[in-house]
Amino acid sequence: MSSPVPAELESAQSRFARPDALEFIKGARAPQGTRRAAVLILLSAGIEGYDLVLIEKRPDLRSHAGQVAFPGGGIESTDVDPVAAALREANEEVGVDPATVTVLGVLPVAHIPRSGFDVTSVVGWWGDPEPLAPVDVGEIAAVHQVSVASLLDPANRGTWVHPSGFSGPVFLLGDLYIWGFTAYLLDGMFDLLGWTLPWDVTRTSEIPPRFLSERL
Repeated sequence: MSSPVPAELESAQSRFARPDALEFIKGARAPQGTRRAAVLILLSAGIEGYDLVLIEKRPDLRSHAGQVAFPGGGIESTDVDPVAAALREANEEVGVDPATVTVLGVLPVAHIPRSGFDVTSVVGWWGDPEPLAPVDVGEIAAVHQVSVASLLDPANRGTWVHPSGFSGPVFLLGDLYIWGFTAYLLDGMFDLLGWTLPWDVTRTSEIPPRFLSERL
C-alpha cells in the first residue's frame, strides 16, 4: 500500500528551492557549463522513521570508484527536465518505478568542480518502497536503503580531512564511507528540514586510501 507524503515533508517543500539552499556545499558554484546531471534524494517510510536510497559504485570504475552516492547521472536530450532525468536514472540504475515517486522539490543547481557537472538535486517521496538491487551492474555494486535515524546519529558523524587541507562532513555507517558531494547534500538537507542533531565537528576521519586517487 502506497504511503502518503508526511505532513512535515509537505510543509518543507518551499525550502528546497531557496536560492541559498546550497550554500552549505563547500566549493560548489553557480552553473557554469553544458555538462548537466541530476540526482534523486529519495525518502520513504522505514521501520524507524524514514529510509533513504544510496548506491555504491563498483570498485573497478575509472571514475568515482567505490563511492557512495545518490542515484543519478547525466541529463540526456530526451529528458524533458532534470526531474525526468533523476527519475529515469533511478529506474535504470536500481529499478525505482518513477510512478511511485512524488517529487517534493528541487535544490538549486550547483557546479561541482570535481566532476565538472552542473548538478540538480531532486528530492522525492517514495510512496511504495520495495527492496532494491543493482540494475546497471556495470556501474553499481550495491544498493543501500539506510535509515535517516542512523545518518542523524551523532555517533555516525564526523569531519573528513583531505591531505590537501580540504575538509567536510562524513557519515560512517559500518563499511559505508559517505563523504564529498553526497555528504554535503545530506548534511544540508538535514539542516533545511530541521532534523540535525548536535554532533562533534572536531571528530576527524581519515579518508580511505581507495578514494585518495580521486580529485576533489
